[in-house]
Amino acid sequence: MPQVKWFLKEWSGNMSKYEDNVCVKITQRAKVGKKKYGVTMEREDLNTMDWLNHLQEELMDACVYLERLMNEYKTIELSVKYGREFAEMMRDLDE
Repeated sequence: MPQVKWFLKEWSGNMSKYEDNVCVKITQRAKVGKKKYGVTMEREDLNTMDWLNHLQEELMDACVYLERLMNEYKTIELSVKYGREFAEMMRDLDE
């Protein structure tokens, strides 16, 4: 627990709102993970390759999210520049 007290002292007022938001989200995610899986990241039933596989799966998911958002952004950008009908036509061509 001394680490938690140190962190809270250091955290207070030293980070931007974005870093604060990330810390809050990490805390929330840890609570959800503990409730859902009944373990924390300190679990010892996984080996290094298991952890690497988990990471790879998470990063692949992130790439899928990124691809979707990039396509959505492209549609919005085209819509602003050339109009909604043109943007939808271009999106349909990509499918």
